[in-house]
Amino acid sequence: MVPVVDSFSRPLRSLRLSVTDRCNLRCEYCMPRQDYVWLEREQLLSFEEMTRLTRIFALVGVDKLRLTGGEPLLRRDLDRLVQMLAAIPGVRDLALTTNGLQLAQQAPALRTAGLTRVTVSLDTLRPDRFTALTRRSGHERVLAGIAAARQAGFESIKINSVIMRGFNDDELADLIEFGRSQGAEVRFIEYMDVGGAVRWSNTQVFAATEMLAALARRYGAIEPVGGQGSAPAERFLLPDHYRFGIISSTTQPFCGACDRARITADGFFFLCLYAREGTDLKALLRSGVPDDEIASRISRLWSARRDRGAEERLNLGGRASLFPVEELLANPHREMHTRGG
Repeated sequence: MVPVVDSFSRPLRSLRLSVTDRCNLRCEYCMPRQDYVWLEREQLLSFEEMTRLTRIFALVGVDKLRLTGGEPLLRRDLDRLVQMLAAIPGVRDLALTTNGLQLAQQAPALRTAGLTRVTVSLDTLRPDRFTALTRRSGHERVLAGIAAARQAGFESIKINSVIMRGFNDDELADLIEFGRSQGAEVRFIEYMDVGGAVRWSNTQVFAATEMLAALARRYGAIEPVGGQGSAPAERFLLPDHYRFGIISSTTQPFCGACDRARITADGFFFLCLYAREGTDLKALLRSGVPDDEIASRISRLWSARRDRGAEERLNLGGRASLFPVEELLANPHREMHTRGG
């Protein structure tokens, strides 16, 4: 299947499917407020609807699928959904992003069901910082989840770490060494001004160039791997050949190669993480529209896509958080934990 391309010749190859907007952490960079408006449970896609939508996206060229949230492991019987999705012809890569709190219990069943790769969010190795950042306990459970993923035999384990100036920018090497000990690739992420990051400030962004400089002081010369393609992380090698990545969406956007679409847990299709509005595909599913017509609608939407949200944000003067709180309260689809990050 030749994927459909947008107005900048970017193919539709990767789908991020959110299975829930709920999360059991309240990370300062994602969910800093006290109160949130949640999606109505009866509006969430069923596993059958998620499988049908994924099959339709595969018809137009998607071959990579990542399950997200919120926290996807909060969705009951997720291994059953994984088994359904793994059976779809054309989907060659099935991954999951999780905060890891429930991974130790679920990793074996998810691997057996057909999940091939897992990414765990871990921003600090210090339990006190974890509690301050997430406003929850459970640091040891995340570490146990990473160990369980390794024991379950996943093909790839990655650790995502959002780096914020003055908070955890002194832990870069510690995180590298932890990743090495777990057979995992660490990916450092610049603090982004998306969705509900209402406390975002440019002064808190610890840029990719600064990360590389700090790691070079510790390890010596660092070499870029090259061949990034459409992957969000630029990858690097330490002198001893340990590989790590940096996602620098804030200071060095990669919009030109972005091939990712996003589906919320209630079936809204977003062309960009920074998009103001999405398209309700659930309404098409539940009104009896045939698969080929939905596929044609998806193709038309993607073909007209001109989104370059991160680049546009970079060029703003007086850059601030993407949405004011009033807009977030009025429209939960604008939250990053709803769009799947």
